[in-house]
Amino acid sequence: MASEAGPWSRAVALCVTVLLLDVALCKGFVEDLDESFKDNRKDDIWLVDFYAPWCGHCKKLEPVWNEVGLEMKSIGSPVKVGKMDATSYSSIASEFGVRGYPTIKLLKGDLAYNYRGPRTKDDIIEFAHRVSGALIRPLPSQQMFEHVRKRHRVFFVYVGGESPLKEKYIDAASELIVYTYFFSALEEVIPEYVTLKEMPAVLVFKDETYYEDGDLSAWISRERFQNYLTMDGFLLYELGDTGKLVAIAVIDEKNTSIEHTRLKSIIQEVAKDYRDHFHRDFQFGHMDGNDYINTLLMDELTVPTVVVLNTSNQQYYLLDRQINNAKDMVQFINNILDGTVEAQGGDSILQRLKRIIFDAKSTVVSIFKSSPLMGCFLFGLPLGVISIMCYGIYTADTDGGYIEERYEIVSKSEMEGQEQIEESKEQQEPSRGGSLVPTVQEPKDVLEKKTN
Repeated sequence: MASEAGPWSRAVALCVTVLLLDVALCKGFVEDLDESFKDNRKDDIWLVDFYAPWCGHCKKLEPVWNEVGLEMKSIGSPVKVGKMDATSYSSIASEFGVRGYPTIKLLKGDLAYNYRGPRTKDDIIEFAHRVSGALIRPLPSQQMFEHVRKRHRVFFVYVGGESPLKEKYIDAASELIVYTYFFSALEEVIPEYVTLKEMPAVLVFKDETYYEDGDLSAWISRERFQNYLTMDGFLLYELGDTGKLVAIAVIDEKNTSIEHTRLKSIIQEVAKDYRDHFHRDFQFGHMDGNDYINTLLMDELTVPTVVVLNTSNQQYYLLDRQINNAKDMVQFINNILDGTVEAQGGDSILQRLKRIIFDAKSTVVSIFKSSPLMGCFLFGLPLGVISIMCYGIYTADTDGGYIEERYEIVSKSEMEGQEQIEESKEQQEPSRGGSLVPTVQEPKDVLEKKTN
């Protein structure tokens, strides 16, 4: 037995050692930043995670962030990766506009770009590459165009020479570079199957096709996502800027039953086959699990199901029918558009108060779950101090009242006793002497002195 356990234990020890070395190696490429970072940051491009030690989401991000640092170093990226404890260096965090944890920012000269995408290694690195590079990237040839098309799921292209439209395009790119890529090209670079209505023009390429539209900034903001997406909380937050309704199949991806896979395939079919009908008003996708949706709806949602969200005003629509195929889903969407299906939720005053209470409760629960000792300290210490103060005030009033009441009782009893003694003296004085000599009345002031 000992000989069999020996190699096994050595293998386990070797695996643990390799794992620890990998963790240490990853951490070595993420710099811990302090107050000196404020003066030295402009010399380089920085990707920074502002975190709080007690934050549960920050702890989940930490291993991903270490992988980001290792990857950026291994590919020779000019972007440096760091992290800063925003609670210890709150003044620097406030200067960069950090209001929640974790907050990811790319700092480039005097500019600071917020990252609001999914917290995955690939998405974060893609964001860093996009924002750290040129604002408008040229496409000099058709070969380069095809390379870009294969690599990027969504990208915008300005076609033409210098014009007022190009200036608007540059302004829009400077604001929206955190979300997507922007390119420029001459007309001969664009493939022949693309029909341009006029020149110059701005095109978006996605979902194996292209679109052209008018109001530039609003159009770019609306069309910067693929028609079908894998949803999470961060993506839903960003979709609020598009003004579109979001149709989501809420499923459990680990569950391979027919019902879960069927709803997902129905949403995908509608997104693809009815794209021309709904792409201006609807975004489609699926979400794994109902935790985030429950938080958004402040209710427990049964999985699998379909929910339609209006992320701009927090309204939502729940199914009023059984979804068996794409036609049922299309009918449900049409009923939402014509107002037949009633919207729930919203941002009314009552709903806002309800959400404040719900968020406060959720925050307290999450703190206790992630760090019970920190939760006891944050909430137990103030309650303990207040309880001690209240007890001290209460006992002080009670003792004072008791002493005063006791003093009144004692004073009253002493006075009654004194009066009884005086009366007994007056009754005994005639019997002692037996004298018939009348008692001489003493002056009034003398009597008062005796009494006193």
